[in-house]
Amino acid sequence: MKVAIVGASGAVGQEFLRVLAEQHFPVSELLLFGSSRSAGRKYSFEGTEVEVRELKHNDDFKGVDIAFTSAGAGTSREFADTITKHGALMIDNSSAFRMDDDVPLVVPEVNGNDAFNTPRNIIANPNCTTIQMVVALKPINDLAKIRRVHVATYQAASGAGAAAMDELVQQYTDLAAGREPVVDKFAYQLAYNVIPHIDVFQDNGYTKEEMKMFNETRKIMHEPSLSVSAMCVRVPVMRAHSEAIWVETERPITPEEAREAFAKAQGIVVVDNPAEKQYPMPLFVAGKDPVYVGRIRRDLANDHGLSFWIVGDQIKKGAALNAVQIAQYIIANKK
Repeated sequence: MKVAIVGASGAVGQEFLRVLAEQHFPVSELLLFGSSRSAGRKYSFEGTEVEVRELKHNDDFKGVDIAFTSAGAGTSREFADTITKHGALMIDNSSAFRMDDDVPLVVPEVNGNDAFNTPRNIIANPNCTTIQMVVALKPINDLAKIRRVHVATYQAASGAGAAAMDELVQQYTDLAAGREPVVDKFAYQLAYNVIPHIDVFQDNGYTKEEMKMFNETRKIMHEPSLSVSAMCVRVPVMRAHSEAIWVETERPITPEEAREAFAKAQGIVVVDNPAEKQYPMPLFVAGKDPVYVGRIRRDLANDHGLSFWIVGDQIKKGAALNAVQIAQYIIANKK
């Protein structure tokens, strides 16, 4: 397949290169696109040097089968018609189209068949926190319909981009040297701190990030009445997001039932042995493909409740890998 990556120089763009190679995706030709600043850079892909082209309104996408885009919502909106006009399928990692009725929002393990309904030749990749959460919600919802979800997230610096990851490292270096740390990518110093603020605050007191989890979860799971309440927090971790989740189901589900369902589910690894101090942590999940689940137990505050802890790599499953898996699902299940 002729494949394009838009935003090739960013953290997710670089992850696309690695994931496409790791997944042995059938790439016959690869095109890389970026801003005028990135144009001319060269990146290696399977032994070949590929030069980044400047993204322009022209016919560069002619013949492209799939375009993976991760250059921000504004760029996605501006260039969507240019990217898709010759028939390319645009799998977009930004927030630009996620809630559009005529654009499917897809996590293959949960609603893969939605990827075949693409009137605009666009598929939206969900928000990173939503992706890993719905992967874990699906096997529970298959046992008993979920009525309500509460989630607290512990989100890595990578969610704010490569520069934010660099800033976190630099902050620790500066503080160790007795220097005042630079604060640019976050609302406050992230080193030795947690920040209960990701994205812009809305009129209802929730942030845009928290409302993404509310709206996107409903759309992906085809449950418009599902209650979802999120608290999103930035923590001084490099690239794996963690989430504490409480669900209420129509009938009580035992931890044993849940553990068995998780173990059988696609894209999930269960690490749940508290007696041996075995549970998912960003330290061990960074760079891995699956969503890891542990700390599975009853919710003591709810007779129909279950509580568990999940960790997933934000740049991989939360971004590049999920997008590539969407394309793989389409190839494997094309009707």
